[in-house]
Amino acid sequence: MTTKAKLLAVTLDCAEPKKLAEFYHEITGWEIQYAEDEYAAVGNGTTSIYFGRIPDRKPVTWPSSDKQFHLDFRVPDVEKAAEEYVALGATKPEFQPGITEDGVGWIVLQDPAGHLFCVCPDRS
Repeated sequence: MTTKAKLLAVTLDCAEPKKLAEFYHEITGWEIQYAEDEYAAVGNGTTSIYFGRIPDRKPVTWPSSDKQFHLDFRVPDVEKAAEEYVALGATKPEFQPGITEDGVGWIVLQDPAGHLFCVCPDRS
């Protein structure tokens, strides 16, 4: 039997770890566990998002086949949350595959460092 692993954290490369930790602290409510110029972290006691300084990291464009990953977050009101996150420094790319004529399923955003994340509705 294969040893089962539990996800501890995801690490995001960025130019300004403290700034990105503050952003994710605001959108998740997770505690800032560590904040230095080279490294920062937010977490909820079980899972963390770490941020490591890579000064010349270049974000991918969206849409693009260069995208390697994205984070998904559930929220009670997708459109309201997206507006709030943009006010905090996120950007909303023009291409939005989750917005159809039938309404909003999810919204794709980019954090202040250019990492993609989706704002998804809470399960009913």
